[in-house]
Amino acid sequence: MSEQKIKDLRSAIELLKTVPGQLIETNEPVDPHAEISGVYRHVGAGGTVMRPTQTGPAMVFNNVKGHEGARVIIGLLASRKRVGLMLGTKPERLGFLLNDAVQNPIQPITVSKDKAKCQEVVHYADEPGFDIRKLVPAPTNTEEDAGPYITMGMCYASDPETGISDVTIHRLCLQSKDEISMYFVPGARHLTVFREKAENAGKPLPISISIGVDPAIEIAACFEPPTTPLGFNELSIAGAIRKEAVELVQCLTINEKAIANAEYVIEGELIPGVRVREDQNTNTGKAMPEFPGYTGRANPELPVIKVKAITHRVNPILQTCIGPSEEHVNMAGIPTEASILQMVEKAMPGRLLNVYSHSSGGGKYMAVLQFKKSQPSDEGRQRQAALLAFSAFSELKHVILVDEDVDPFDSNDVMWALNTRYQGDIDTIFIPGVRCHPLDPSQDADFNPLIRDHGISCKTIFDCTVPYNLKDRFKRTKFKDIDPGKFAPELFENQ
Repeated sequence: MSEQKIKDLRSAIELLKTVPGQLIETNEPVDPHAEISGVYRHVGAGGTVMRPTQTGPAMVFNNVKGHEGARVIIGLLASRKRVGLMLGTKPERLGFLLNDAVQNPIQPITVSKDKAKCQEVVHYADEPGFDIRKLVPAPTNTEEDAGPYITMGMCYASDPETGISDVTIHRLCLQSKDEISMYFVPGARHLTVFREKAENAGKPLPISISIGVDPAIEIAACFEPPTTPLGFNELSIAGAIRKEAVELVQCLTINEKAIANAEYVIEGELIPGVRVREDQNTNTGKAMPEFPGYTGRANPELPVIKVKAITHRVNPILQTCIGPSEEHVNMAGIPTEASILQMVEKAMPGRLLNVYSHSSGGGKYMAVLQFKKSQPSDEGRQRQAALLAFSAFSELKHVILVDEDVDPFDSNDVMWALNTRYQGDIDTIFIPGVRCHPLDPSQDADFNPLIRDHGISCKTIFDCTVPYNLKDRFKRTKFKDIDPGKFAPELFENQ
């Protein structure tokens, strides 16, 4: 792994420039309305994006129409290999890295404004001509989107009663020159609690949105309860990953902090009692592409952020992603892996070898658990591990269990186990009527009349492990152990 230190988005980009095949740039003029995502779908989006797509390099657009001096980067996290490179570990060990970071947090610190690169340029909302749509080159993912979206904004706010702070990522649509709608998944984010407390008191909630930050922050921000309960600031996880505290700075117009080395910071307040229709400017009925691979419905009523100011670095770089891309898989999935590893390890140490939050589930719906049975009494514990996985991450829908000789990150290997170590009538465990995630379109009474409410699902375990007493009959063909690098160095020199 590279020893080059990453402390912000720009240093991450500089690292990728040194690694062939991880970053490309273009000076070709690009329209932020649908074109950026339209291009990157083919370059490296992956995930649940409509085919054809692929895993490829991150991409920087240097010439964004209507936004002179600004650039847009997409796909920074759209490769597990690239995430491992930027976080300093092997791709298959990312869940373990984050699990360790959660248990050894380093709290963020506040620095003086003269050290805050995010405030090099300042635009106040009460200045003539202020318009967030002209200042921030937020893309529109498709031609049907409700509007331009900030998809990689680190939303930072504090509990109005206790003062505890937290960071999460939300769906943010630019609605007017100084208004942004904010989507909250019901019951899933700490900022929901903060907003509701402020609204019940009839007070606005100060909130900062930091865009273009250290990738460690973007991954850490995606942890959820019970791994990070209310009161746990996920910025401390990013600090643990880097072994150095994340630096914050006091905002200029609101009583809140922002990430000091962000490319952009939007300062604003969530206004109590105010709601807007998400597609009020387009009337398409659509929101934006979401991680399951479908375009979400426009929400009829969303809370509103009233923008007070925008600050940014000189020649800022806006970071964005495509909702269904591999980027979402990694941001949501790697923290999920860490959460499952932590919970199962506490209950039955040494048996769960690895976890992969599979790309086809957007990092949320499906997990492959690699489980080792070492003694007769381990039989059945693999299914207990699956139940614990559902407890560790409530939005998980499917768990596939495989043995230690199956690579959980290789879908062909997992399907091989499904085909040779699984019988549907005895190895499928259904858990109906459990709350899951509202963006799954199949979780609805129109799809299954037995579903009582939208967002309720049948969680399922696919046990593709060999019964302990039959392990000798299911040994894979063993080949001679040879160093292939001597024969094909061009293929194995970096391994």
